[in-house]
Amino acid sequence: MEGCNGGGHEASPLEVIQRVVGGKWKIPIIWTLRDTKRFNELHRLFPGITQTMLTKQLRELEKDGFVHREIYKEIPPKVEYSLTATGAGFLPIIQKMCDWVKENYI
Repeated sequence: MEGCNGGGHEASPLEVIQRVVGGKWKIPIIWTLRDTKRFNELHRLFPGITQTMLTKQLRELEKDGFVHREIYKEIPPKVEYSLTATGAGFLPIIQKMCDWVKENYI
């Protein structure tokens, strides 16, 4: 695939994509964070995910620059998740993938 091969010892773009957004939950989480959400709100929207897995996925997306976590110093503590510019920039790619699935599989 032209433009998707890595050079030498560096990871290929396809390997990076798979690492950053691979798995069952990351793309749905990114799509859902088009609007800022609190942790419990996200957890309710994904009934099949455990709190531990949701926390892990959010932390990985935060580490990779897709998600911003805002902690408010309130009692009880309030934490909100939103997309960074990088995460928001991935939304059109998710939309294109959805369009492709609709054209080819639905």
